[in-house]
Amino acid sequence: MLEISVNILVIKIGSNIITDDGGLSQSRINALASDISALHSTGYATVVVSSGAVAAGRSKLGIRGRIQDINLKQAAAAVGQSSLVLAYERAFGAHGKKVAQVLLTRDAFSDRKRYINGKNTLVTLLGLNVIPIINENDTVSIDELKFGDNDSLAALVASMLDAGRLIILSDVDGLYTDDPRKNAQAVLIPTVTEITPELEALAKGAGSISGTGGMYSKLTAAKMATRCGIVVNIVNGRRADLLSSVLNGRVAGTEFTPTVKRYAARKGWIATGIRAVGTLSLDAGAVKAITCAGKSLLPSGITSLEGEFERGDALYCVNTEGKRIAKGLVNYSQKELQAIIGLKTDQIQAVLGYKYSDEVIHRDNMIIL
Repeated sequence: MLEISVNILVIKIGSNIITDDGGLSQSRINALASDISALHSTGYATVVVSSGAVAAGRSKLGIRGRIQDINLKQAAAAVGQSSLVLAYERAFGAHGKKVAQVLLTRDAFSDRKRYINGKNTLVTLLGLNVIPIINENDTVSIDELKFGDNDSLAALVASMLDAGRLIILSDVDGLYTDDPRKNAQAVLIPTVTEITPELEALAKGAGSISGTGGMYSKLTAAKMATRCGIVVNIVNGRRADLLSSVLNGRVAGTEFTPTVKRYAARKGWIATGIRAVGTLSLDAGAVKAITCAGKSLLPSGITSLEGEFERGDALYCVNTEGKRIAKGLVNYSQKELQAIIGLKTDQIQAVLGYKYSDEVIHRDNMIIL
């Protein structure tokens, strides 16, 4: 089986890169497959996260414009997904490469057992020199199970596989100081070492008719991946040979450098896989203990809580200003924790009649944000 390594490359391809007015553009897919196959042949274990099923289905069904009705969108995805995978199979097959279709929903990441199983399947495919073509399973996805956009899906896949790099192909050259399609004075930002609120404000905007995400969704994905120690590049997917330029260290698009060292596998899952369903507000002493002293969270440091949750769910921890400082798996349910917040650990059993743990969130099940 393939060893997880920095040689794993995740490439996200948006609908607007591989579609035109007539639906899927086989010529664009062929060009991308040629570039990706060249990288694959040099030793990169490559995963493709590709949108395009809905756009392909919309074209085949003769539907014009963005689809608003969820049932119609899911039907279009069902019609278009086979065309999307067939187009990739033909394109990669011309270079002697095999592909596999993988459709995912959000719960494949939030459930620990499914997460590990999905990871093992992808690693096995990579070990067989197969290129997985991953897409969201739009046909069955509901709001609770949706990623929102394939940029987020690509970041989750990159984190799952401990990839070395995530390359997001856009219809612009990268992140600019303003929208280059509206402002000719906009300047490309070549390197980002920290994704600030100001930078996020720059990226706000709607996506194209073929996709669900604009630059903001790409920035959100970059933030997610860099927090897991992954290098992220946003480049123009319509330009040839940019993928090799990125991997050879030549300036291309915008590169986001990792903000932390790589998480261990379990903490990587906590960071990106499982969704937080509630929030714990901490006092200044607990914040300092967690962020500076490497301590676990005790009930005495909690001032209030929000959300409905059970033991084992993921929660955010916020400081006195409401800023998220950590995320972790809680050892008590919402009802249990409500009864013991602010108490000393030796008081837990007297109040509840039992005690799972002294810690509300153990350090081993916590990541610092």
